[in-house]
Amino acid sequence: MKKPLVIIALIATLAWASPGALIDAGRFQEAYEEALSLETAAGYALAAQAASYYAGFKAAQAKEKEVWYSKAEAAAKKAIEADPDYPEGYFELARAQGRLSQFRGILASLNLASSVRDNLKKALSIDPKHDAALVALALWNLELAQKGVGWMYGASLKRVEPLFEQAIKINPEAIAHRLEYGGALIRLKKPDVARVQLEKALALPAKTWVDRANQEKARELLKKLD
Repeated sequence: MKKPLVIIALIATLAWASPGALIDAGRFQEAYEEALSLETAAGYALAAQAASYYAGFKAAQAKEKEVWYSKAEAAAKKAIEADPDYPEGYFELARAQGRLSQFRGILASLNLASSVRDNLKKALSIDPKHDAALVALALWNLELAQKGVGWMYGASLKRVEPLFEQAIKINPEAIAHRLEYGGALIRLKKPDVARVQLEKALALPAKTWVDRANQEKARELLKKLD
């Protein structure tokens, strides 16, 4: 009698995939739901990540993107509420709000810029080696400085490359870091060094769906440099 029960339990275990595994496979909507159901800081942060990835990689329309970035923002806030010392909550909140600023009015966007900075710095105060937060802070400096409002927030183009270099030193195998650095260098009018970073992005092993998508973006950027 026990054998069928064991088989059923095994099938159930195999049918359930962890949120992290679902994210790696590019199944972001499923990952979001599974992660939320965990009701933990880590779960909420994973839900925020999944929602941001869905918005950034798969949502087709601007309105759908805004909806999913809003879901990411809400989940990240729950992560912080569940554990104020968990850095991923602050990082995911910064990521979601940075994207949401594209859909908000000028005043709301200005307020979000401050929040993004503060949440990234909070994540780094908890985990100084949070490489993704360093990359995000580099992009924050780049965006605001190139928009001509960097002086209002303490953003500077001089900080962009050092922050990227610090992040890559911590995690040299991250394809996303190489892609973002290459894109930033293009914007900084440094195509030769941008090419180096983009080629490194393509040389690294792609372990996840997002890795493969980021490599495709790197290929497109390289084509534009030719």
